[in-house]
Amino acid sequence: MRVLFNVGHPAQVHFFRNAMRILENKGHVCKMTAVDKDVSLDLLNAYGFEYDIVGRAHPTLFLKAVELLKIEKKLYRIARSFKPDILVGGSGNAYSAHVGKLIRKPSIVFEDSEKGTIEHLLTDRFATVIFTPTSYKKKIGDNQLYFNGFKELAYLHPDYFHPSQATLKDLGLTSEDKYIIFRFVTWDADHDIGHHGIKNKIKFATELEKYGRVLITSEGKLEPELEKYRVRVSPEKIHDLLYYAQMFVGDSQTMTTEAAVLGVPAIRCNSFVGKDDMSNFIELEEKYNLIFNYSDSEEALNKALELVKVPKLKEEWSKKREKLLRDKIDVTAFIVWFIENYPESIKETKAGVPFISN
Repeated sequence: MRVLFNVGHPAQVHFFRNAMRILENKGHVCKMTAVDKDVSLDLLNAYGFEYDIVGRAHPTLFLKAVELLKIEKKLYRIARSFKPDILVGGSGNAYSAHVGKLIRKPSIVFEDSEKGTIEHLLTDRFATVIFTPTSYKKKIGDNQLYFNGFKELAYLHPDYFHPSQATLKDLGLTSEDKYIIFRFVTWDADHDIGHHGIKNKIKFATELEKYGRVLITSEGKLEPELEKYRVRVSPEKIHDLLYYAQMFVGDSQTMTTEAAVLGVPAIRCNSFVGKDDMSNFIELEEKYNLIFNYSDSEEALNKALELVKVPKLKEEWSKKREKLLRDKIDVTAFIVWFIENYPESIKETKAGVPFISN
């Protein structure tokens, strides 16, 4: 089988990398294309992937619309040459869905966010299959199928992720040290328009610094008072650093879930939180008690200060993580199975046949 993967975001590099390697090792021919966004290309290079760049990310809706056409034109040419049997993309990957229609080949898109009206409008009706987690509350259409997991489990499941302490050593840390990771993101994606993240960043950092070293990773500029906390870690090593952290605090959607599936207490604070919040964060908070979601920055800080004082906090969260891992599937194994057994795998998934990895 010939499989064309397209990644439009750094998280999608993580999401597909194990499945692509497994498929290649089993004799399938895979090709990777990428949109140049944030550290996507750095990750692909670090993991040793060969890839074709089909475009780059832009901050405004007008430039995004222009770039969409350029990306799809280039992806179409690559697809015509590569001749895939199936196209695979991550959240909001309209490119794969559209090109699949043009070359009359099936496309699979993995989506986990109910937000992003424009992205859903451009993607959902064109994809052959839209996969969403079982907790997903939005009904997309007849092409919607469900998988019992989180996309972060495709690369942070213990079968694939083995934390290294070398990253800690580079920062003068050990696994016994207490440190708190902050993650701040920019808010220029289509689905982020009108939203914001943590507002009291300086107070957050100075208060929590009393209980452990504060390390900040940020997509954009930081206030001068926060620059002393900034750390620069190679993107392929950030999960090693996260795994050993005492706590995670941030306005990042993806990194919050990454912390949760690693068993790290997580405080998420942004304006998406509320009665219409995304289903994966609701499940991680209400069913597994692994994260805490806040729209108010002061409330988030108070919870963080409460948690950081709890004895054996990480041990408690490790037990919660074990419950999550027992409940959820090996997402990478599922992706491989679904692609290899397509289209019969559609019937089994629709029929509710439980997926059990070997």
